[in-house]
Amino acid sequence: MRRGSVVQLVLLGMLFGAAAAAVALLVPWLPDPASKQADRIDFVFWFVTTICIAIFALVAAVIVYALLKFRARADDDSDGPPVHGHTGLEIVWTAVPAALVTAISIVSAIVLAQNDHLPSASAAGGRQDPLKPLVVDVTAQQFAWLFTYPGFDKVTSSTLRLPLRVPVHLRLQAKDVIHSFWVPQFGQKQDAVPGLTTKLVITPTRLGTFPVICTELCGLGHALMRSEAIVMSTAKFDAWVKQQRGGGQAGGGGGGGASGNAIFTSNGCDGCHTFKPANATGKVGPDLDKLPEEARGAGQPLEQFIRESIVKPDAYVEPGYQKGVMPATFASLPKDQLDALITFLEGSK
Repeated sequence: MRRGSVVQLVLLGMLFGAAAAAVALLVPWLPDPASKQADRIDFVFWFVTTICIAIFALVAAVIVYALLKFRARADDDSDGPPVHGHTGLEIVWTAVPAALVTAISIVSAIVLAQNDHLPSASAAGGRQDPLKPLVVDVTAQQFAWLFTYPGFDKVTSSTLRLPLRVPVHLRLQAKDVIHSFWVPQFGQKQDAVPGLTTKLVITPTRLGTFPVICTELCGLGHALMRSEAIVMSTAKFDAWVKQQRGGGQAGGGGGGGASGNAIFTSNGCDGCHTFKPANATGKVGPDLDKLPEEARGAGQPLEQFIRESIVKPDAYVEPGYQKGVMPATFASLPKDQLDALITFLEGSK
């Protein structure tokens, strides 16, 4: 091949490579990473993308060069010269892809191992040692998430709250069907399977609030199975844990009302219902400020109606809403919590 042809091929390759790289860099393919694991996954993505751009540039350059250089003229009806292959070229185009695939495999295996690595947990399962992970039990159920912190007196929350730059060990379980936990900015997803405990490791690196999404079709309310992951400073996380351990009393009020407010919020009721005493504005389920009217419509005393609506949510469904959306698992709340929640909801009368 003449030197001029090599220069032309190189220039064409650079042109196509630059165009492909511009598309890859200008289009926001991935969310901004917010964890160490997402940073590593992004590295693998761009490593593979760089290889793909290089191969695309080479192939496109050869195709365009061949079309321009060796195209048949309008008056040329002759056959081309017979070609029986080129052993050296065949070895090259077999060895190079094999080397690239091997490189991708090695990089991917290293990242998977790093993302799955978890420092040894402390005996208490807590976060006293910043090098030890925070353990969070994630319970998936139709159609809600519940997060429990076993190292902090089993504090529960409907939102996942995490301290910045602390390794987190998520232990996932499902109560009914298969669900899938995913925070796009954390870069990983994991199935929650009934009867099994699966694992996910997250180390948050950016403050903020990020969506928690179920990515496994899990029933009628699948699209509503959303929550939030809130990454906060260590000091704010400790303050939140202290407030939750105190039963939610910090917000004022007294007695069962204050405790019921905390239970209402921590179990995610505010995400689906409107209820003024809790400053809740959810629109998925019925307006709980109208509970007395609904109880009269159902022909039941208010306290009995509220209790039945929690433990047997399909026993009476407000017109305009569908059965099977509200999970029945709230019936498993401890009696004192259930009673406090009912007392709090009765405050709408």
